[in-house]
Amino acid sequence: MRYDLDDLRLFLDTVTEGSITAGARRMHLSLPSASARVRSLEQQAGVALLIRGRRGVRPTPAGTTLARHAREVLAQTVRLESAVASYTRSPSEPVTLLAGGSAVHRLVPQALVSFLRAHPDVDVRVSEHRTPQIVRMLTDGEADLGIVLDDEARDCGLAMEPLGDDSLVVVGQVGGVLAGRTSLTYSEAAEHPLVGLDPDASLRRWIERHVGPHAPVVRYRTTVANLGVLLALAAAGVGLAIVPRRVIDPAQPLDVRPLQDPWAQRHHLLARSAHTGPATPATEALAEHLRGAGVLPR
Repeated sequence: MRYDLDDLRLFLDTVTEGSITAGARRMHLSLPSASARVRSLEQQAGVALLIRGRRGVRPTPAGTTLARHAREVLAQTVRLESAVASYTRSPSEPVTLLAGGSAVHRLVPQALVSFLRAHPDVDVRVSEHRTPQIVRMLTDGEADLGIVLDDEARDCGLAMEPLGDDSLVVVGQVGGVLAGRTSLTYSEAAEHPLVGLDPDASLRRWIERHVGPHAPVVRYRTTVANLGVLLALAAAGVGLAIVPRRVIDPAQPLDVRPLQDPWAQRHHLLARSAHTGPATPATEALAEHLRGAGVLPR
């Protein structure tokens, strides 16, 4: 036999209320329609399910058994729907994007402007994290997309694609100490007063980890929390700064010189959630806008 779930719900409501009229009301059915459904259910079962009287209805022994199993079937259906729904995205649920400090400064805002204009019904939740944490959150299915550094995300098991260059450069005031230089090593840059990010900033910690314990002692004239402020200080001649090339606004007056050290050559990768199932159209669209923003202007 095949039971219609709505018929089972109607039967349970009828038994609970003791009335087909009340059961029909709870199911938003007319009384004739509800009565016809109950009669059809009895015909399928081949046995009377309700005892009808002037004061309402009550279940027969067969009806009591059907009601008990119907409750179990409907409860299992709710659990099934909930489990399947966990793999779908509500149209109103934001796309979650994770990124490090340099990507958040220019790349992500550029992509968001074009994406949000093109998709007015989709929201984006952006969080700033270091690459190891981004990898962990993507692996756990806590985000849809992440922008990570190649050297810290290698062999992590996530699906990734090249996104853009994030190599480091030395910047300073136009016509200042960088005039006449074509490039510098970190040691050469450290011979001059610097302005830098706060000690717990991801970029500063990344640099200090790569230069190692034998790096020259740096004199920081000041440290700040924001790359935009750091660039403004360098442009004003307060000190040199080491930043990713992509965070520099081409219109900002700065002397920019490549950092020669091999570790300064780094790249952004676009990583995807390890959560099973195909990416949503909104996630794919945001990924496309990130690819467009990942191309550095010439």
